[in-house]
Amino acid sequence: MDRAVSNRQPWIRAALLVGLVYFLVGRVFAVPGEHVQAWRLAAWLVSAVAYAAHIGYEHFRLRSSTRSTALHVALAVAIGGFTLALAGMIHAASTPAGIRPVWFLALVAWPAFTAVPAFLGALVAAAILRRLPRSSELK
Repeated sequence: MDRAVSNRQPWIRAALLVGLVYFLVGRVFAVPGEHVQAWRLAAWLVSAVAYAAHIGYEHFRLRSSTRSTALHVALAVAIGGFTLALAGMIHAASTPAGIRPVWFLALVAWPAFTAVPAFLGALVAAAILRRLPRSSELK
């Protein structure tokens, strides 16, 4: 990545990093065994923390607009969804069944099905944050 571009648009680096977090959570917390529900709950909690932290970073650190915050957060979620679909597709290639055409649909569907609700949730959260008084306004 061009250093000048990454310095002017730090949201890109944040979206890629949080997207990687979502991917890692999806892979690491997919533990088979007796405590599947506990691992799933832990994955949800870690993902929720990453989601909230990303919204907070966009709002407080980058001072992004409400819509930009929602778009950047949704992009990170879409990156996570895409990489998880890609990992599933690669895993399917190593099985006797191989890659079925439905995996190509998953490369589009997983990011879309995760990014749309993430966008709406981040839009609401960013709008609420925008209406709260800043700490400097309270003094």
